[in-house]
Amino acid sequence: MADNVITGFAAVFGVETDIGGYFRERLAKGAFTRTLKERPDVVMLLNHDSGRVLGRTSAGTLSLRENSGGLYFSLTVDPTTPEGQTALGTVGRRDVQGCSFGFRVKAEEWAFEEDDYRLPLRTITDVDLYEITLTGFPAYPTTTAALRASNSDAARRRIEAAQRKRGILR
Repeated sequence: MADNVITGFAAVFGVETDIGGYFRERLAKGAFTRTLKERPDVVMLLNHDSGRVLGRTSAGTLSLRENSGGLYFSLTVDPTTPEGQTALGTVGRRDVQGCSFGFRVKAEEWAFEEDDYRLPLRTITDVDLYEITLTGFPAYPTTTAALRASNSDAARRRIEAAQRKRGILR
């Protein structure tokens, strides 16, 4: 059984996505550096719904860090709330596997190629971050969200794998 922590990447660096057929977008490494240093009170929501709060940085139930891959999060979910039950259930079943985020662009770069028939490319280099969200329809499909396995689950899986390898368990 998994514990009540959901982890993943709410944003991934360097990956292009189509924004409504209007332009392509990607996040530059370091896009969250300034805003995270400022320690904003970021909330974690279900489907960008401000009435369905799952956690927040000021409460210590949501932690965020930027690494070379993107914006990593760890959310401690309250399983006694309807929102917490929904998050744990849908992420646990893998119905919801991605994230999105709410932000205001502080700095960006645009590329318009005359010989390129693709949409213009916006590279976001700095944002004010105010929310991240679990969603079944992420704008960036390479984002992730998954239940963190508890230590006992990990140990059980290792034991079962070893038993299968030795022919004890099928």
